[in-house]
Amino acid sequence: MLMDANLGGHWSEAYEDGDLARSWYQQHANVSAQLIQTHCPTLDAPVVDVGGGASTLVDDLLAAGYLDITVLDIAATGVDIAKKRLGKHHVEVKWIVEDLLDWQPDRRYALWHDRAVLHFLTERGDQEQYRAKLLAATDPGSVAVIGVFGPDGPTSCSGLPTTRYDSQRLRDFLGEDFVVAESQLRDHVTPAQATQQFLWLVATRVTQ
Repeated sequence: MLMDANLGGHWSEAYEDGDLARSWYQQHANVSAQLIQTHCPTLDAPVVDVGGGASTLVDDLLAAGYLDITVLDIAATGVDIAKKRLGKHHVEVKWIVEDLLDWQPDRRYALWHDRAVLHFLTERGDQEQYRAKLLAATDPGSVAVIGVFGPDGPTSCSGLPTTRYDSQRLRDFLGEDFVVAESQLRDHVTPAQATQQFLWLVATRVTQ
């Protein structure tokens, strides 16, 4: 993995021309929003979107009535895009600009969402650190909604190598601390009309 400063610079540069043409862009984060509303319907439940950046998921959650949303991203430029898009409503969200692997959660969340971070972690140590942050930020009963590149997904994205997952590999990664509620493969069509396969998995934490 790139050193933290280089990684932050990489993603800041990726956002320099906005995000509407970037491969990750979605006008609406329909899969994420649907899974969150199904598995965490309580509107005042604390939700964290790690690697959220400029994602429109925050717009969809605010529109659905969620009241306690945190967005964490390594790139201030991505966060600034989201804030500008939300206008005055950006104050309804807590924004954290930090590398997830360096983050020290100061609270626990009922819902952890990630569509952007895990599949970019290609080294075992970074993956283990991610899992440690997931455990530090959740309690028994918390739900994790994770979207990663599936078995036929891209091997690189935005100039970085990626890790691809099938359902069993992601279940093994989460381990005995989580019980899987569902998993599904879905295709994301990029603004350039390329297709990226994502594996979505929803799991509930069961250990202390």
